[in-house]
Amino acid sequence: MAGIHRLSARAVATVKTPGLHADGGGLYLQVTLGADGAVRRSWLLRFTAPDGRRREMGLGSAELVGLCDARDAALAARKQVAAGVDPIAARTAHRAEVRAKRKPMTFRECADAYMESHAAGWKNAKHRWQWRNSLELYAYPVFGKAGVDAIDVNQVVEILDPIWTTKTETASRLRGRIEAILDWAAVRGHRKGDNPARWRGHLQKALPVIKKSLRVKHHPALPYAQMPSFMSELGTVPGISARALEFCILTATRTGETIHARWEEIDLNAGLWIIPAARMKIPREHRVPLSAAALALLRSLNVSATNENDFIFAGRKPGAALSNMAMLMTLKRMRRNDLTTHGFRSSFRDWAAEKTDFPREVAEAALAHSIGSQVEAAYRRGDLFDKRRALMDAWADFCAHTAVKSKAPRRPEMSA
Repeated sequence: MAGIHRLSARAVATVKTPGLHADGGGLYLQVTLGADGAVRRSWLLRFTAPDGRRREMGLGSAELVGLCDARDAALAARKQVAAGVDPIAARTAHRAEVRAKRKPMTFRECADAYMESHAAGWKNAKHRWQWRNSLELYAYPVFGKAGVDAIDVNQVVEILDPIWTTKTETASRLRGRIEAILDWAAVRGHRKGDNPARWRGHLQKALPVIKKSLRVKHHPALPYAQMPSFMSELGTVPGISARALEFCILTATRTGETIHARWEEIDLNAGLWIIPAARMKIPREHRVPLSAAALALLRSLNVSATNENDFIFAGRKPGAALSNMAMLMTLKRMRRNDLTTHGFRSSFRDWAAEKTDFPREVAEAALAHSIGSQVEAAYRRGDLFDKRRALMDAWADFCAHTAVKSKAPRRPEMSA
């Protein structure tokens, strides 16, 4: 063919002039300039398809496809045209055939991939555990091994229907997790069509609408008046889980904050526990004043037998913390299935409100809740630590039935 093979390998590697540079036979080196000024080179084949249409076919980046390979690809395409085949249509069909032969990912494989890619954005291990546990319990038995492209509305309803009205909050979160995983699978090309876990236009037709107010389930809490007798009984229960529950109650902290506590966070001399921001519900470092009872509990755990980086409440496996369910199992062993670990925070809050004169914001700060509006928070720089120490000492005294101080010291009146 006349005028073919006009370009040299050196020219392909060095040409910077934007535009199409002909090699002959319809093959062109396409040079463009990016927004950053970088030169980009790629191969383009122009040809007339068997149906008479003028077409352009990309043959790849010049950085990946060399001059000889581009010429071979152009020659193969011209042979297809001569045989009455559109090379673009043939390539599209081949890619579809390859995808069809590829084994589809299962829902569980997609879920694992989704959780792996998003885990860095989740605040703590409990969040990851909740995701995995809900899928293990409800979704995987139904379609964990099924191809993610085959999941439909009926299968999603099969999972959600039994718990939609009895465990509404769990079902709502599970639906959102399944929807997120199926969206991820669609973006990655593993499934097509509408998302069967989407609420609007899909599940809202198959499941009843639950009022938002009915979704809120308060954690069962022990009436604060029963705390002294409960703590006395808890003190007789052996095991690290029972000690963790005692410490959790005395410090009014959350389950995850307690079971992942490390010795390096504790200053026994100062009576201080500093919880890193990464482990807090509100991502802000939280200083916890430790009462004499909390300090005595920690000292009873034989600190010298551990490394300072170890978990205070260690699990059975080396280097692991207690299970997220350990304290709840302690309550069950005490035959207190009516209680939850988180509920003791409510017991503490009710006691502080009804039996002490400590200001509301002191009790809220002790629970690591956000206080007031964003404007108020911007002006309040301190964390009311000294006042919280007095509050936590009073709480420990009350739990031990030696409530010497249940009133906050009154502030002196301002002179006129």
